[in-house]
Amino acid sequence: MVNHFTINLCYKTESVIMRTASCSLIVFFILLVESVNSLNRSSFPVNFLFGVASSAYQYEGAASEGGRGPSIWDTFTHKYPYRIRDQSSGDLVVDSYHRYKEDVGIMKDIGFDAYRFSISWSRILPGGRLKGGTNREGITYYNNLINELLSNGLRLGLQPFVTLFHWDLPQALEDEYGGFLSPNIVKDFADYAEVCFREFGDRVKHWITLNEPVTFTTQGYGNGLFAPGRCSKWLPFNCSEGDSSTEPYVVTHHQILAHAAAVKVYRDKYQISQKGKIGITLNSPWIMPLSQSKEDINAAFRAIVFLYDWFMEPLNSGSYPVEMVNNIGERLPKFSMEQSLMAKGSFDFLGLNYYTAAYAANVPCTRENQTMFTDSCVFLTCKAQ
Repeated sequence: MVNHFTINLCYKTESVIMRTASCSLIVFFILLVESVNSLNRSSFPVNFLFGVASSAYQYEGAASEGGRGPSIWDTFTHKYPYRIRDQSSGDLVVDSYHRYKEDVGIMKDIGFDAYRFSISWSRILPGGRLKGGTNREGITYYNNLINELLSNGLRLGLQPFVTLFHWDLPQALEDEYGGFLSPNIVKDFADYAEVCFREFGDRVKHWITLNEPVTFTTQGYGNGLFAPGRCSKWLPFNCSEGDSSTEPYVVTHHQILAHAAAVKVYRDKYQISQKGKIGITLNSPWIMPLSQSKEDINAAFRAIVFLYDWFMEPLNSGSYPVEMVNNIGERLPKFSMEQSLMAKGSFDFLGLNYYTAAYAANVPCTRENQTMFTDSCVFLTCKAQ
């Protein structure tokens, strides 16, 4: 099992630091530097993989080349450029589509063992669905990338870890039936995944169905800051359509079912012959209670439930956490028995992206202007008391 681990600390600075605290920080820093300097590959297990990661829309470029169809991120960045800090788009970015050999060469020179990248769904299926036809140019590009990875590296080449969905849904499916708001997405995702298994699975031994589905849900349908930019109109995020009290739960439900359906296809038809593994990458901050009151301790627990267990519990037990069922009520979709069994245990490994931590304080639950952000009845902050 490979752990994909990214750390970004939430911290605060103080204008005045006592001399004793300053000395302690200096000593700690010296010890930390000495500790880091003593690290090398022999400090880790022989089978530990060091790697790097990317996502298709942020790295590939060539947005209108090679038969690729538009994704919701193409639409989002072109329609709402003011929502991107520098008003950029993924049209060119680092142009890895044309410069992948240089990228692989840099990875090899540094000494990495693995490269986690995502496949652009609309580069494989420009119309999002099988009936629209597969794009052989897109398949050739990923074949070339995978082969280039495997022919480089320190041991067995750079091992490809392939993500099937990193938020760049084909715009055609968003237009046709609302993308992940519709149950139709489950079959279409499974079909797309099968194309990838069939075309690349002889060499790809680690598949990741979804990357950070909670981010896609909260940012795309909770506050509209990411594509497709949906949220309740009354929220201060300039959304023209959406419902932040229901859509995030519907989208999450369909993501879980799409993930499980893809895993089922892989296990039923490809895993034995290809000898690979399939999993999912989740993300969650670590949450500490703002105070040692019982209420804040319970709030910290609920925060993790609503951020992490929301996805992990269905994969573990086939059902949503009881805390979510109690707080959300009828707005939370239900799994059928068949769906529950399909979701339960649908991973061979788990990726965890960790960026930051926060404090949780209990707040009263609201029954007016509800959103997915209020349902946990928790206030999150990076500032300690």
